[in-house]
Amino acid sequence: MSLRWKIAQWFELRWWRQYLRGKDKASYLAWKKNYWNKLLGKIAAEVKIDASKTIIDMGCGPTGIFIALPDNKTTAIDPLLDKYEKQTHFFKKSDYPSVRFLKSRLEDFEVDGIKYDVVFCMNAINHVHDIERGFEKLKEACGVSGVIVLSIDAHNYSFFKYLFRLIPGDILHPHQYDIREYTDFSETGGWKTTLTLLLKHEFFFDHYLLVVKKAM
Repeated sequence: MSLRWKIAQWFELRWWRQYLRGKDKASYLAWKKNYWNKLLGKIAAEVKIDASKTIIDMGCGPTGIFIALPDNKTTAIDPLLDKYEKQTHFFKKSDYPSVRFLKSRLEDFEVDGIKYDVVFCMNAINHVHDIERGFEKLKEACGVSGVIVLSIDAHNYSFFKYLFRLIPGDILHPHQYDIREYTDFSETGGWKTTLTLLLKHEFFFDHYLLVVKKAM
């Protein structure tokens, strides 16, 4: 898995460079911020965010949900942060003075006793090297009354799920699971999925958002 993860990270950076090429920075960031705000509106009944909430964006990428939370005390982590800053003109740490950026793999992140009110992991958990450890870190970072919000591409068909585990049919994602399996990962250790929201339907994958809380 180590080699597969490294290859996936290389292609992830390459994908972002190609995707952002030719786009206007201000226009794209305004569109992306609007996208995040609309998504936050969809989950507002389950995930209440005000300026007092501490936030972590785990696997944030260059334009993660941190861009839509300027009033919060936010931490954002990603193993490619330095490369995003050097190789794209869309991400500069200095543009987000309220955000503490840390270069780290999600599963290596040292929580150091800090607990967050909202733990975001948006389209990132299937990019990690060790997915079980990744889910453990999401839960470790979450406060007792906190909430985990994650989005994922989940397989629709078992045949392609197993095929993509054998061949690089989805080279950006080292892990290939369906929504039931992701829900099982989320709920391991006494957690409960309180919302499962279908964001986008496609042939191979559906894009879901899960809200997960500690079972009381």
